[in-house]
Amino acid sequence: MDNQFRIEEDSRLLREMRQLSQTELADQLGVGIATINRWENRQKEPMTENLEKFYAYAYHSGIRLNRIKEQFYREELESEAVLLFHGAKTIIDGKIRADASRYNNDFGRGFYMGETFRQAALFVSNFESSSVYCIKFMNGGLRKVSYSVNTEWMLTVACFRGRLKGRISAEKQAEICAKADKADYIIAPIADNRMYQIIDSFIDGEITDEQCRHALAATELGMQYVIKTAKAAECAEVLERCYLCSEEKEDYYTARSSDFRAAEDKVRAARIKYRGKGKYIDELL
Repeated sequence: MDNQFRIEEDSRLLREMRQLSQTELADQLGVGIATINRWENRQKEPMTENLEKFYAYAYHSGIRLNRIKEQFYREELESEAVLLFHGAKTIIDGKIRADASRYNNDFGRGFYMGETFRQAALFVSNFESSSVYCIKFMNGGLRKVSYSVNTEWMLTVACFRGRLKGRISAEKQAEICAKADKADYIIAPIADNRMYQIIDSFIDGEITDEQCRHALAATELGMQYVIKTAKAAECAEVLERCYLCSEEKEDYYTARSSDFRAAEDKVRAARIKYRGKGKYIDELL
């Protein structure tokens, strides 16, 4: 897999948009004109320091290259394909695989992707070497399983994450996970640390499934696609790896913190409004 950034295209596009010559761009970045020329002719990959200089300059200039790329990929996408995004802490080593992740994710081992660039970037914005991959997913002919924010989804995530061990039998756990285990890929709500805290409150018997469901819906994180089999992995194609400069990461980190604070009030309101409605976990299990 080519994990190099498309700086040759990005440099030419930036210069056209800013009406800069190679010499002028080189002056802005503090590099030699020969360096810009080598980038644009793909004769040499930039050093990490120069990558940051280039993409930080573009971002600080108000040119949102990653947003532009997302829009272009959506416009060019075939009708039977889905555009998805994977936030990576480092790089994707080799081909996309369904068995490369940890076991204790929302649906066990799998390759996890979000529906928007922003979703993917939010989750990796605090990692130094993180980036976002744009991925085309051809999902025709695959076994799909979908979840919504409901009790079934809550119990399934809790089960895969090991939160039900000791509370129910292995047979019951297998029964809860059976639907997901049959899928080539899964479409389900994205869960983060806020959601796990809410689900833990449900698992610990502090709130009902109705309170939990409405509190989870208040987080509004969107949906994720999870590749579960090698067959589905073969249907996923990396289109591009996108660079996240420090300023862009900081903006996403700030946005995530802001989203978190806004959602907290919604979560508290949901717990109050739906208090006593629904069933506690012991009643369900």
